[in-house]
Amino acid sequence: MLLKTLTELNGASGNEKNVRDYLRQQVTPLSNSVNIDKMGNLISIKNGASDRPRILLAAHMDEVALMITDITPDGFLKFRPVGGIDPRILISKPVKIGKDIVGVIGSKAIHLQKPSERKQTITIEQLYIDIGTRTKDEANKNVKLGDYAYFMTDYEDLGDNYLKAKAFDDRIGCAALVETLKNNYDCTVIAAFTVQEEVGLRGAKVAAFHTDPDFAIVLEGTVAADMIDVENKEWVTEPGKGPACSIMDRTTLYNPKLIQFVDRVAKSNSIPLQFRRGSGGGNDAGRIHLTKAGIPTISLSVPCRYIHSCTSVVSKDDYHNFIKLIDAVLRALPSELNQLKISSLISS
Repeated sequence: MLLKTLTELNGASGNEKNVRDYLRQQVTPLSNSVNIDKMGNLISIKNGASDRPRILLAAHMDEVALMITDITPDGFLKFRPVGGIDPRILISKPVKIGKDIVGVIGSKAIHLQKPSERKQTITIEQLYIDIGTRTKDEANKNVKLGDYAYFMTDYEDLGDNYLKAKAFDDRIGCAALVETLKNNYDCTVIAAFTVQEEVGLRGAKVAAFHTDPDFAIVLEGTVAADMIDVENKEWVTEPGKGPACSIMDRTTLYNPKLIQFVDRVAKSNSIPLQFRRGSGGGNDAGRIHLTKAGIPTISLSVPCRYIHSCTSVVSKDDYHNFIKLIDAVLRALPSELNQLKISSLISS
């Protein structure tokens, strides 16, 4: 299964090769051209009935992970996060380094901590990875500085129509983009599987610059916080309520006319849609919409509980409706852009 395979592959920011190689195999039969740019983005182009408009669909390949930065004299591995990770979720989690080195993230045991230490939030500096070695020389035989450590999480069904896995952010966007390339459209579709989103939206900036699209759609996994002890107004999105359309985030203010367009398309196709509440976070849209003279951009996403952790949870229905919404938007977009006349988007 496409989504299962993608989530179980390892590919942190700057180390996306395994994911890129698999995706290249998937999209090559579906595309008119496929190439890898100097940043490592995978760019697939599928020609439409007309060369214009050229629509960029972007989904990032990288996931959050850990990088080994030091080896202690007694054989423990110190690390830094690659992307945003809450240190509190890391204790006792199993990780894999390379192809076959398994480790466990540890810290000072609670029964050895002073009462004052138990009240403090744990930091990355207090954590280490235990790979079962006793000396630095022994650890050095298996691990090098700069190696990545990945969460070990299987893709599985969960409860009533949900899924759990690692890296739904943003392998769920990558999977939906592959599914979209199986369809034919009047517009030319540029599929960009981008790199280094989690460390600064870096790949998207390069991909957008050299593909020079007329319009862009960012496909993401986004935060859902519908859980106990969180007020409803802070839920951002809710799994099971449909894909989400962003209104604003830390890097982008989305154009109201385009948000209204997505809403109309969803309603006319009976696709459930929610709007992403909250202004935190950001995604590749932050770089794409500022490229060259500016690129009109929207962001569509699948709500993910426990995002940026070892295990996230999504709704199967949201994923399937996400794919339907992308398809419906692409079919309606050429005529919509013609009516709006892209330059008029800046007017109120």
